[in-house]
Amino acid sequence: MRAVARALPAAILAGVAAAAAAPVTPAAAAATQVAPPPATTDALFHAIAVDDDRAVARLLAHGADPDARDPRGQVALYVALRDGSPRSARVLEAAPGLHVDATNDAGETPLMMAALRADAAAVEALLARGAAPHRAGWSPLHYAASGGDAALVARFLALGAPVDARAPNGATPLMMAARYGSSAAAQVLLVAGADRALVNDAGRDAAAEADAGGMDGVARWLRAWQPPPAWTTRTTRTTPTPR
Repeated sequence: MRAVARALPAAILAGVAAAAAAPVTPAAAAATQVAPPPATTDALFHAIAVDDDRAVARLLAHGADPDARDPRGQVALYVALRDGSPRSARVLEAAPGLHVDATNDAGETPLMMAALRADAAAVEALLARGAAPHRAGWSPLHYAASGGDAALVARFLALGAPVDARAPNGATPLMMAARYGSSAAAQVLLVAGADRALVNDAGRDAAAEADAGGMDGVARWLRAWQPPPAWTTRTTRTTPTPR
C-alpha cells in the first residue's frame, strides 16, 4: 500500500494542479486565524511523525492549529494518514475547528488519503464531520479504487459518487482500480455500471491502464468480464381455456 501511496501522486497528479480548480492555499486557509508559533507547528508534525497521540492532543489543547501545514503545504491530518500514524489521525479527526475538506496544492483532501490508505475508520470519522464524499476532478472514489478496498468503493458509490467520475486527465475510478491491480474494486465498479470502454486523455481504456501498470492478469480479466445475468420478475398470465 505504501508503494501505491508514493506512486499515485507521481502517476496521476503530475500537472493536475494547473488543470484542476484552484486549491485552497495555506494563506487562504489561515486568513481568519492567528497562526500558531512555528515551534508549536514543528512540534505537532514531530509528534505525528512518531505517532505520539498524547503529544498531539496536548499541543492542540495549547493552541496548535489542527489545520497546520508542513513546509510542503500538507495539512496535519493528511500527513498522519499518509505516513501511517493512526493514533495521531484519530486525535486530529476529532479536533475542534478542523476543516475536514482542507486541500493541499494538488487538490487532495484528508478523506482522499484515508480512502487511498483503506482506512475505513478515518473515512467514517471524516464523513461524520461533513467531509464531501465527492468532488470534481480527482475524487475520494478515484483514491478508494486506487487503494483497492472494495468496501470503500461501494461506500462512496452508495453516497452518490458518480461511477464514471472523470479526473482532469480523463481517468475513471475503474481505470485506477485496473492500473493498481484491484480486481475486487473493479468488480464493484463494473456491477455498479462503470463503462470499461471509456478512454482517458492518453487514449487508454481500463484494460489498457492495467497493461500500463503491469497488471496483465487484471487486463485479461477486464477484457473477458461479462455482466452478471439480469434478474427480472416475470408476470405469468393465465389464459382461460376456451369452452
